Amino acid sequence: MTSSTPSLRERWSWAFYDWANSAFVTTVVVAFFPIFFRSYWAKELPSEEVTLHLGTANALASLSVMLLAPFLGAVADRGGLKKPLLATFVAIGVSTTLLLTVIGVNQWQMAMFAFVLAVVGFLGANIFYDSLLVDVAEEQDFNRVSALGYGMGYLGGGLLFLLCVLMTLHPEWFNLGTDKLLAVRWAFGITALWWALFSIPMWLFVRQRRTSMAKRPPLLTLMAEGGRDLLDTFRHIRQLKSVGLFLLAYWFYIDGVDTVIVMAVDYGQTLGFPQDSLITALLITQFVAFPAALAFGYLGNQLGAKKGILIGLAAYIAITIFASQMQSVQGFYALAICVGLVQGGVQALSRSLYASLIPADQAAKFFGFYNMLGKFAAVLGPLLVGWFGLLTGSSRLGLLAILILFVIGGFLLWRVPTTNASQH
Repeated sequence: MTSSTPSLRERWSWAFYDWANSAFVTTVVVAFFPIFFRSYWAKELPSEEVTLHLGTANALASLSVMLLAPFLGAVADRGGLKKPLLATFVAIGVSTTLLLTVIGVNQWQMAMFAFVLAVVGFLGANIFYDSLLVDVAEEQDFNRVSALGYGMGYLGGGLLFLLCVLMTLHPEWFNLGTDKLLAVRWAFGITALWWALFSIPMWLFVRQRRTSMAKRPPLLTLMAEGGRDLLDTFRHIRQLKSVGLFLLAYWFYIDGVDTVIVMAVDYGQTLGFPQDSLITALLITQFVAFPAALAFGYLGNQLGAKKGILIGLAAYIAITIFASQMQSVQGFYALAICVGLVQGGVQALSRSLYASLIPADQAAKFFGFYNMLGKFAAVLGPLLVGWFGLLTGSSRLGLLAILILFVIGGFLLWRVPTTNASQH
């Protein structure tokens, strides 16, 4: 049930968590970890093997969350535990991001271990963060509030990323002498602290309003009931045609989106582009994505979330083809602009469309399946790029292999029936 109408402060506090955790994705997952892994932790390994290890690390993290997500979502709904479980995963992510600051040269196994746990923390926390959308917004506002979160994420992540880039390019400005390796370690540490600090508004001001029980049972009872709820939710999803078909579509197309995000820098490195150019391209994507995500929220209200997502997927198909033929750094910059225009919009409208299709008082367990399928897709995407590139000896062919994911996902999404006129 809903105890009161969500306040504007709660919406902004919820959106600020995106500001907090997106810095981890931008600075660690997309930029500095793959660069530092290739040039420092795994510098003695062949290039194709490094790409495979990066894909494997992302896949392992996604697989772990995929297996946990539905059960944890059911427990969170049953016991009103969205915020405590979110805090637990944030603690895992922050602490293991800090661990990256002390791992030595050529210790690529230890670096992969810490990175996998940090990504598990990030992905696990997002199950409960996403599900809190139904607690901080009414259905007619899902598109705008979801887009606000992604917009804040791209802006906050971009600002911290810019700070870390300046730190690594000019360590003397930050009293770090000329030691760029030390600057990269500081970037990991600052990212962890940023994530923890800007999560505070969420803990202070956001309330979970919707729960399936009035009183929280003991922990063992809660886990048993959560397991039964998980099976009931699976049967429920099979009966709700729109939810099941959407999840299948999402499974395919978000695989392509996530693969572009996590493998973009490594792809640029295999083409021989300078690291400074790759960093510049990431900054371009961040700051283009901030207004673009907000614009997609408006587009979703005007055309419907489903049509907005389909427009984004059509753009991704064109982007992937262009990327496979790209020859110059200038082309990589153009690619960064194009990705920035659609990346946040597809993510934000997917979250809001799904929120409009599911029972609001069971949001966490339904978002558990949402995250499970999204992360199961992310198990396949990076491995697909890595293995296909390894077998063919061509990173370009590896990238083209993800085209089918956008095509299948878009076709299935087009067939998703929606009852809310704002989501058609």
